[in-house]
Amino acid sequence: MGSDAESVTQTTQESQTRGSISFRLFWLSAGWLIVALIATAFLLSELYSQALDRDLTESLDFQLSSLVGQTLENNSAASPDLGLADMRFSRPTSGWYWQIRSESGALVNFSPSMVGTVLPELSEPFSATGTRSGLIAADYGQSLLAVERWVTLDDLGRFRIIVTGNYSDLEGRVDAFRGQAVIVLAVVGLILAVMSGMIARFALRPIERLREAIEAVREGEKPTVEGAFPREIAPLAGELNELLRSNTQIVERARAQVGNLAHGLKTPLAVLRNEAGAAQTPLAKSVMHETDAMSRIVSTYLDQARLAARSSVVGKRTDTLAVLDRLARVMAKLNKDRDIATDLAPATPWFRGDEGDLEEMAGNLLDNACKWAQSAVRLTARETEMSGNRSVEIVVEDDGDGLTDAEAAHVLRRGVRLDEKTPGSGLGLDIVKELVDIYGGDLSLGRSALGGLRATLILPAARHTRPQQA
Repeated sequence: MGSDAESVTQTTQESQTRGSISFRLFWLSAGWLIVALIATAFLLSELYSQALDRDLTESLDFQLSSLVGQTLENNSAASPDLGLADMRFSRPTSGWYWQIRSESGALVNFSPSMVGTVLPELSEPFSATGTRSGLIAADYGQSLLAVERWVTLDDLGRFRIIVTGNYSDLEGRVDAFRGQAVIVLAVVGLILAVMSGMIARFALRPIERLREAIEAVREGEKPTVEGAFPREIAPLAGELNELLRSNTQIVERARAQVGNLAHGLKTPLAVLRNEAGAAQTPLAKSVMHETDAMSRIVSTYLDQARLAARSSVVGKRTDTLAVLDRLARVMAKLNKDRDIATDLAPATPWFRGDEGDLEEMAGNLLDNACKWAQSAVRLTARETEMSGNRSVEIVVEDDGDGLTDAEAAHVLRRGVRLDEKTPGSGLGLDIVKELVDIYGGDLSLGRSALGGLRATLILPAARHTRPQQA
């Protein structure tokens, strides 16, 4: 019993977890941030690499022009005075070299840094201006960027002057920059992801306020959905209030129709009983018996319909302890030969529903217990949980004969009675079961420690133990 309500609640909770807008916004923004920042890291690395490449090329062009100028000024390619001020051209294996070869390929002059190093030839052809550049693989696993130019000296012929720079250093600097950029952008991405999550929660805060306002209505703290909401959500709050108003009107009309139906049925039944009572024939006695049964059944179902209509109204709460204490005292007066003991925990939460419904459910269970008990009845109430939700547990026990498992399942069927001699229509448990279903609770029957029947009623609890004062 109550399994449909439990499954609906569980499905709703799961869908809320899977469909969180905050998490969707967070992961969507985080995903785009990751892609954008990775692309940014590679783009910055490429721009940095191009800048270093351009700077290296310009530096080599300047060094080559300086060396060509000295050669032309001295009108000698083998002069020991030739040289460049950059100290890297003096450090061996630095990758910064220069050398001068004759047109026949003979080595004429070279930088001090070239000790023990042989520069391979460039594979690129010379341009129309007599220059060429490109990458060459040198000793020690170095990659060099080289710039070469032809120079003609009077009476000495033509010479090739080549200047190289360490391109491997440039690549290392680019790799180091890329690693640093990834780290920095990862930190920036983490900060932006956290900010996007905070912004998402802040942007969705009005929806949370709307949920709290609806919960306040459901808990009976407010009659309508109240609060200031953004214009995107304000129409939804208005529609909810209109729905509440419409639901209240429908319930009121249902109550009025139930009352009209009651009056409409009572009069014809009263006429039939009066006519049957005036005669003493077997048919009259049969009509009298059946009309009495019809009156009891109609009265029971009309009461049930009124209870169902009342239960459809949201925003009601009931002091569980006050109702149960009152019911126990009333039953003790009506059944003076029964010892009705109560064990009501002070922390028992309020019932989230109508007071009359709680009286109907607990009263029926207490009445049944008093009918079937030999001498003792015990009423217990405490806080519990059902499907992860805070609930009220009400237990009614007696020391009667009790029921077997098969009888307990059988007696919960509509109108079933195990003893026709005990007064009652057999519809009391039907009303209890239907009200329990309406509230999404649970009703179970088992064996009591007193020896008789144990009826356990679990109902939803209100959010607050005590209602807020207006």
